[in-house]
Amino acid sequence: MQKLNFPQYSFRFKNNQNKIAVFDDLRKKFVILTPEEWVRQHCVKFLQDEKNYPLSLINVEKQLKIAGLTKRYDIVVFEPDGNIQIIVECKAPSVKITQATFDQVARYNLSLKANFLMVTNGLQHYFCRMDYENENYIFLEALPEYKR
Repeated sequence: MQKLNFPQYSFRFKNNQNKIAVFDDLRKKFVILTPEEWVRQHCVKFLQDEKNYPLSLINVEKQLKIAGLTKRYDIVVFEPDGNIQIIVECKAPSVKITQATFDQVARYNLSLKANFLMVTNGLQHYFCRMDYENENYIFLEALPEYKR
């Protein structure tokens, strides 16, 4: 897999029916290693190791309903009270981050109401803080660290 713009992390792999699988610590199982999954796995490690979010507050690949349509978010980080702190939208490294990517995560956020958004293709990372009063997002240099 391609080297990403994240610190170096270690992962467990196995060959599953001639496909490489990576062990997902959150789902507690091996999942097929696609380019987007590679980014998602790095992002979870980044949130855990660099930003100190406990794995117990991180959730991946869950369905949500938006305007009657079923969608899947990549990563959500909860606050201890159950509110959502961060939504992360992961793309494969070959996918350019465009306005459409931000629109996608903003649509998810209409129902999830997160404080922060992260959009990444593993090579480029964008971080935003939601400004609900003015109905926009403010770009940041980094995500906040978890405060215990």
